[in-house]
Amino acid sequence: MREQFPFFAAHPELTYLDSAATSQKPQAVLDALRDYYVADNANVHRGLYQLAYATTEKYEAVRQQIATHIHAARPEEIVYTRSTTDGLNLVAASFGPLVVQPGDEILVSGAEHHSNFIPWQQLAKRTGAKFVIAPVQEDGNTDAAQVAHLITPRTKLLALASVTNVAGGAVAIRPLADRVHANGGFMVVDGAQQIAHLPVDVQAMGADFFAFSGHKMYGPTGIGALYGRYDLLAKMPPVQFGGEMIDTVMDQDTTWAEVPLKFEAGTPNIAGVIGLGAAFDFMATLDLAAVRAHEQALVARLRTGLAAIDGIQLYGDEASIGIVSFNLTGVHPHDVATILDEAQVAVRAGHHCAQPLMARLGVPATVRASVGVYNNEADIDRLIAAVQSARRVFDAVI
Repeated sequence: MREQFPFFAAHPELTYLDSAATSQKPQAVLDALRDYYVADNANVHRGLYQLAYATTEKYEAVRQQIATHIHAARPEEIVYTRSTTDGLNLVAASFGPLVVQPGDEILVSGAEHHSNFIPWQQLAKRTGAKFVIAPVQEDGNTDAAQVAHLITPRTKLLALASVTNVAGGAVAIRPLADRVHANGGFMVVDGAQQIAHLPVDVQAMGADFFAFSGHKMYGPTGIGALYGRYDLLAKMPPVQFGGEMIDTVMDQDTTWAEVPLKFEAGTPNIAGVIGLGAAFDFMATLDLAAVRAHEQALVARLRTGLAAIDGIQLYGDEASIGIVSFNLTGVHPHDVATILDEAQVAVRAGHHCAQPLMARLGVPATVRASVGVYNNEADIDRLIAAVQSARRVFDAVI
């Protein structure tokens, strides 16, 4: 598996444990990006020549590929975006004002990434709705029972990550979606951390919207997708205007293209879409159950090794999806990460775009190690040894 990722040949001494931030890319994805620019570079939906037609067909085939992978009802329910952030902001800007009125409630968890927190916070401010934040568990994960308790007839939007980005906890979306639907509300899912690790079935989970990024699932940066139920997308107005997204432009009025093109103004990231398709092809070669078992074993090994080190505070639990966040008592997470970097171990340290969660945990930041299909036991053991070294260094200083 590791040999399919040229990054590791370029960095043979580096232990890369930051896949929750961005994954490395297999050769197949890099080849697809190069091949597009070398052999297929033409704009889509516009040119009346063979190359443009062929490129458009490849571009649109990826839309069907995504729909199939996440079990959308039809490819038109897939809107290309720049990222998870872009998709969630589209829902907040276009769909939010259609359903949220003064006095309504928008519900999130205190464990959310800023991308699934700030858009709803700001929507509440614009509409006069109440922004409700559900408590989190002591380990930093979403407390589903508290979320369910806070759903009321006033809850118009419930926005949750299906897998949290700090503690790595999976959230059972369907029971919460059923509850919010029964109250006349809608379910928005941040799928950024789920897409690379677990199967996705947007219909089975009851999602009205589901957003993800390509770069977290072995694809390129700058490309993602938003799933939306077709009936909802059809009602939503576009939020960006220009080429591609129009039907007819007149002096004093304009009519829009059909879903999903009305949300895709301008020349899109064609190479990114082609690369995303290659990433889905790569993922189709994986046995996700085997990947889950492998990553779970790595998480368990890491948690056991870290727990044996004096002064380690662990977040999440054994079921964390590819993520282990921790702190070393008395040492700032940035300092820990610096020592690990000197040992050629790359992890993330900071608030992980989850400052409301950090405030609830009572810490400024955490250290986060996250795995991908290319990681192995040796990577985990190097991280544990580097943390042990950091413990000795700071014990000597203190």
